[in-house]
Amino acid sequence: MGCDGGTIPRRDELVRTKKKKEAKDKEAEIAAKWKYCAISSKDLTKPIVSCELGRLYNKDAVIEYLLNKEAPNSSLLSHIRNLKDVVTLKLTPKSNDEKASTESNGTNDYKFVCPIVGLEMNGKYKFMYFRTCGCVVSERAIKEVKSQVCLSCNKPFTDDDLIVLNGDDDEIDDLKNRMTIRRNKLKEEKKRKRMKNEDSINGKAKMAKSDEPVASTSSSTQSDNVVKTSSLSVLSEKASKNYSVNKDPNASEAYKSLFTSHESAKNRPKAHWVTFNPCYN
Repeated sequence: MGCDGGTIPRRDELVRTKKKKEAKDKEAEIAAKWKYCAISSKDLTKPIVSCELGRLYNKDAVIEYLLNKEAPNSSLLSHIRNLKDVVTLKLTPKSNDEKASTESNGTNDYKFVCPIVGLEMNGKYKFMYFRTCGCVVSERAIKEVKSQVCLSCNKPFTDDDLIVLNGDDDEIDDLKNRMTIRRNKLKEEKKRKRMKNEDSINGKAKMAKSDEPVASTSSSTQSDNVVKTSSLSVLSEKASKNYSVNKDPNASEAYKSLFTSHESAKNRPKAHWVTFNPCYN
């Protein structure tokens, strides 16, 4: 039955001890970050893109995620709103000699290297990319060759344009802060541009409105004055004692024939008491 003097129990049989956490396979964890897409978990194949937090994706997987918004780890992808939030990377593949050496040594076959110092992009060395051009180089190359232009394509960059690939927790927190600051600045710039455009459009509209009424009123008043003066002159002439319709050059013959002073009135028949016709009166 035990504990009767014939057996000696061990401590782990009498005391419940905490189970140790299973140690993660570091090589598998590194390979998952540097060899496989962070969305689809498939092999990284060109075109390869990276977000502002330095994770690696296949571009077709990002497009599929943006269309469907479905992924096993979609909570980690909320910062990718469109294709402008990722940068297509310019990676340097291994040469044939480097591939042969890795295969002979039996090491993991990582596909890319640093174009400056030749370090393998296998997770042991820190790699970065430039947001301005997408070129990928190692941190050692940036420290050894201090320059304000890209070491591959000679395009200028700032410290904010350097993004660490697959960084640790502290580096990812720093990248998140830089991302929020960068996006807030872009929002403010867009807001300023929109306000300037609206102000310029409103200013032009006000100028057009202020010019149109002045021109229209001035032209209309001038035309009204001309009409008034011409009508007054005509009325004054007709009101005078010497005015005669027969002598008016502007009156037509048909209009003049309506009056008894016209020559055609002499031959016009007149009404009499037997056959009264009002047309003759």
